[in-house]
Amino acid sequence: MSDKTVSLSAHITEDTLLQPAIQAWKFYLRDQGRSTHTVKAFEADLQLLSSFLPPDKPIGQITTKDLEDFTNWLANERNIPCSPKSLARRITSLKSFFRWLSSNAVLTVDPAEKLVQLAVKSPLPVVLTQSEVQKVIDTADAMRFKQPADSRPYTLLSLLLETAIKKGECINLSLNHLDFDSPNGPFIFVRYTNPRYRYKERKIPVSQFWVEAFREYQQQYNPVDQAFPWSPRRLEYILEDISNAAGLEKHLSFDMCRWTSALNDLVNGIEPDKIRQKLGISKIQWREIFQKLRTLAKEQGFDTQAWEENPEE
Repeated sequence: MSDKTVSLSAHITEDTLLQPAIQAWKFYLRDQGRSTHTVKAFEADLQLLSSFLPPDKPIGQITTKDLEDFTNWLANERNIPCSPKSLARRITSLKSFFRWLSSNAVLTVDPAEKLVQLAVKSPLPVVLTQSEVQKVIDTADAMRFKQPADSRPYTLLSLLLETAIKKGECINLSLNHLDFDSPNGPFIFVRYTNPRYRYKERKIPVSQFWVEAFREYQQQYNPVDQAFPWSPRRLEYILEDISNAAGLEKHLSFDMCRWTSALNDLVNGIEPDKIRQKLGISKIQWREIFQKLRTLAKEQGFDTQAWEENPEE
């Protein structure tokens, strides 16, 4: 924590008003390496609380009942609709803020501790069926040989379907993160520059077919540093071009490829924990994702009896 943050937090007491406490919390979050987007979102949530409570109410007088009334106002009485997902995030913001105050001995009682957190499950993702996977792969592969030949669509698509990497991970993939000569077989190394996300780093095997496609792609485009040196929007357009050429009604995307890859692994008998590691997610995150993958597999007609219980629970 920086000297500036220490100075600010040292002057906060239970008699401090909400606005100065919010500003001190902002400095704390920044010192913890939180992204600008996260800090802005948390601050916006607390500013809503500030607008709801009397302006002269000290933080030490904010009660659990105040926070319950606030969340009820957000959900049912505010003129602007609040989705369940947004409400859950705002409750998380309240809990984080007041936990910080109580853990630093500013408050003797945490009013948000007993605030009920909402469990929000996002809808099932859209995935490709096995026949659709084959269709988009064949379509992208055909682009390699028509005139003018373009191996980029196939190289991008097949990488996403093999590795299930996210859009940001694909964009940040460097040439020195590719190892085609490993004695254990070729792989890509997903790296993160921010130390907070080092737990997401992982090695993911790739097929020899992809290696050959990538070398062909290298000859055409000669990337220097990034494996795919284009903007996120341009890469999204490439996927869209594939789906349009394949005549899909679905909108092919990074997220769709990621979920499709994980689903294919599951129905092909890959151990669930290996799929979790491939995705780079925690065991807690895996619980919900595993259940969604089971549901998706069942919708596609696969026997899910062997997966009735999540082995990581």
